[in-house]
Amino acid sequence: MNEPFSQAERQALYRVMELRRDIRHFSSEPIPTEILERILEAAHIAPSVGFMQPWNFILISSLQIRQSIKTLFEETNRAELAKITEQERKELYRSLKLEGILEAPLNIAVTCDRERDAPFVLGRGAMPEMDLFSTCLAIENLWLAARAEGIGIGWVSLFDRPSLEKLLELPPNVRLVAYLCAGYPLEFRAKPLLEEVGWKNRLNLANLVYHDKWGEISPLFGNEKNHPSL
Repeated sequence: MNEPFSQAERQALYRVMELRRDIRHFSSEPIPTEILERILEAAHIAPSVGFMQPWNFILISSLQIRQSIKTLFEETNRAELAKITEQERKELYRSLKLEGILEAPLNIAVTCDRERDAPFVLGRGAMPEMDLFSTCLAIENLWLAARAEGIGIGWVSLFDRPSLEKLLELPPNVRLVAYLCAGYPLEFRAKPLLEEVGWKNRLNLANLVYHDKWGEISPLFGNEKNHPSL
């Protein structure tokens, strides 16, 4: 257990992180059961506050349920489009495919049980939102494991959350954290889509790292403000 990772293992880990993408275009090929189990197991070994493990995973294959969820997405998507005033930006937004709810062979709703292990969870008292952060760590594990398996994941966030929680019949103490589309992608893009189409560029890491307190430039990058982003 204490043996160091080989250079090849380290490189593979960084490569998976670098090549992870938010996928919107899927093939209809189903995810093999053994691969899905490995991906979910990777999510389940994520760290969590007080070892709370607050997550659940709802695997959604029903076309009827997904059609209802797609309707919720379309309602929110129209509302978000209406907020954009710049015409060129509006057209770019309209051209983006922001979900694969019906195309993906599987949808996964990731939830957080906010009362699991209540009333006392070690480490959560002063920061009650730590259960939500823990669930996000499970999602990242799932996403990276999926990429290593050649499976694409697309996180869809354009929903009215209470409406989606009602549709999924979540108990009052359970909150939806992520709605994911999962399946074999038509492609893994060289760059994130929003960077590729010019919606936004990756920020410069050197401008995001401070030392000791907010705003103090880190000596890690010296005084170079144009350090290449990693």
